[in-house]
Amino acid sequence: MLKTTDTCKIAFLGDYMPRKCGIATFTTDLRCAVAAEFPAMQCLVVPVNDREGGYEYPAEVRFEIAEQDLPSYLRAADFLNITDVDVICVQHEFGIFGGLAGSHVLALLRELRMSIVTTLHTILREPNAEQRRVMRDLIRLSTRLVVMTERGRELVREVYQAPAAKIDLIPHGIPNMPFADPNYFKDEFDVAGKQVLLTFGLLSPNKGIEYALRALPELLREFPNLVYIVLGQTHPNLLRDEGEAYRLSLERLAKDLGVQKHVVFFNRFVELEELMRFIGAADIYLTPYLTESQITSGTLAYAFGAATRSCPLLTGTRRNC
Repeated sequence: MLKTTDTCKIAFLGDYMPRKCGIATFTTDLRCAVAAEFPAMQCLVVPVNDREGGYEYPAEVRFEIAEQDLPSYLRAADFLNITDVDVICVQHEFGIFGGLAGSHVLALLRELRMSIVTTLHTILREPNAEQRRVMRDLIRLSTRLVVMTERGRELVREVYQAPAAKIDLIPHGIPNMPFADPNYFKDEFDVAGKQVLLTFGLLSPNKGIEYALRALPELLREFPNLVYIVLGQTHPNLLRDEGEAYRLSLERLAKDLGVQKHVVFFNRFVELEELMRFIGAADIYLTPYLTESQITSGTLAYAFGAATRSCPLLTGTRRNC
């Protein structure tokens, strides 16, 4: 087992910025935090690309994997072994790796001659047969498993029979942001004196924004100074396949419901400093997601960390906020 004082090489496998997605943000933040805490360590990155030509990555990216190209996973394994990497830190989400249920990543992991630490971002309670097989192989190949919630630890043991000794619970990290009264930030976004609801993240139909919009007329009857801010650009994959159809449908829905003056869409991917100001302006953070399968949410963790009241509205679940 490596000590943190040892000089060693750590590789981070997953999406990586400037790719715009939650896993990319997480991997980038994790790598930067480890490199800052342990400057003697060499922290390199092997990202997965979802488009031909990849991205304009920073210098720490040493090898790139084409998502749907199985041979590139095997070449990545050769690179990591030849480079004498001591530990690989895998960010696992079914949708970011190629193959059935993301199975291509297993071909890479089977070839590695190093410790494998896998962070599980999604732990399905009711996986299909292929998802179950991939998870069990992932658990078997991993030296350690990282989950971010107690419920995640329970699921990975009960559903996939992961050995308890392999599992580490490390809560999702958040930026260091001092508490401030929301009114301090509201002027910047022209919502001074308003009660602000906020949802942020890449926009796609599984976020359930339309359900939040349909709830607004009733809410506005009781809270007429309410404003709902929807922050985030359309998910790049959705934008590539369907353009802005989903966002435009939300704008039409707001108009049809007569609430368009109470809804503000910010169609952009914001950097951390600006994101923290948006969170600071919010009175309530809203997560109207349509599935409970995502075991952690970086956006929700950020909101809790900023002392914003959070209101998860999940399909099939009614919760008071």
